[in-house]
Amino acid sequence: MATVPENRPISEAETEARIRGICFKTGPPRRSGVELEWLVHDAHDPARPLETARLEAAVAALRGLPLRSALTFEPGGQLELSSRPADSLTALVESAAADLALVRPLLARHGLGLAGHGHDPWRPPRRFLTTPRYATMEAYFDRRGPAGRSMMCGTASVQVCVDAGLEEPGPLGLGRRWRLAHLLGAVLTAAFANSPLRQGAPTGYRSTRQALWTAMDPGRTLAPPAGPDPRAAWAGYVLDAPVMAIRDGTGAWAVPYGLTFRDWIRSGAPRPPTRDDLDYHISTLFPPVRPRGHLELRMIDAQRGEDGWIVPLAVTVALFDDPQAAETVYRVVKPLAETAGARPAPSNPLWLAAARHGLRDPELRAAAVTCFATALEALPRLGASPAVTAAVAAFADRYVARGRCPADDLLTPSTGKE
Repeated sequence: MATVPENRPISEAETEARIRGICFKTGPPRRSGVELEWLVHDAHDPARPLETARLEAAVAALRGLPLRSALTFEPGGQLELSSRPADSLTALVESAAADLALVRPLLARHGLGLAGHGHDPWRPPRRFLTTPRYATMEAYFDRRGPAGRSMMCGTASVQVCVDAGLEEPGPLGLGRRWRLAHLLGAVLTAAFANSPLRQGAPTGYRSTRQALWTAMDPGRTLAPPAGPDPRAAWAGYVLDAPVMAIRDGTGAWAVPYGLTFRDWIRSGAPRPPTRDDLDYHISTLFPPVRPRGHLELRMIDAQRGEDGWIVPLAVTVALFDDPQAAETVYRVVKPLAETAGARPAPSNPLWLAAARHGLRDPELRAAAVTCFATALEALPRLGASPAVTAAVAAFADRYVARGRCPADDLLTPSTGKE
């Protein structure tokens, strides 16, 4: 792939070549990563609105910690820890847990805590970050309604990152892993649904977070069309997605109406797009599976408890990276394509059922039972610790075997507490 200077106008052919070159890095699956988002709240009264100065003081203190993960904040003040790629599940869990062991006590000294919920169950959305990126994003999403603002400022997730896979066919091949992600993703959504409340009231969904993604701009939140070549599908998706912002260093960024990146290249107005504009544009696309050299699975709600995040991480890595498990689970989820139909995730019937019903849906429950059993068989082969395997087994027994998900604890408090 020829290198295009960052600030020279980029052609349509160069754009497609760059997308194909940077978004899928193939090879034997060896590494994984995790991005952990958390709601930050008052330690004594989670429903209490946070003062900006109080949050900023805590952020400044957190910046001084010797973390291995990258520390960032979402627009509503959600904290995110993005791990480095790890060569084993054990190393990944240990690294992320060590960072959390530093973050939690420091926040406690500021009277703050972390909560794992896919959607803030207590407070309305409120934007703390005032950078041009988030001001523009808010203006863009507000054109379609309140879902975008709620997503930006009131949601949190466990995003699992796995290698894209091999060029050749087979259980670890890129094409297979891409298809697996878009079917297994519905099962993961249902099993780990953990956001049934908004300001204390049920929303009608087990995963309100996933429902918000479905209600937002389809040009940047739906999956690319299905097809045999993930690179071609993704390149077309990026080119035909609406441009969120045309950046200008001298003032407020322009928020165009209906301008795709392909249109922008062809018109060259109000100025020709550059490679840097393309990279920024890609960063504003939020499908449920996002290729970033690796595959970023974005559909899992944040989980309650200090170690709740370990279970979705372990299950996902086991089902993708153990060849025997990958082959088994692909056969399990492949029939779900009939329920999904032709519409892309997350707006098709399969994903909508996962968001609304969780594992109350019998088809998703049956798939989840086999997926968790398969993961439990694979984890020892991946060198997972007994503690990680036990955590997955306990989750499977408490939720999956009973057709329940963490959201059901919040809808029926007598059956479980955070």
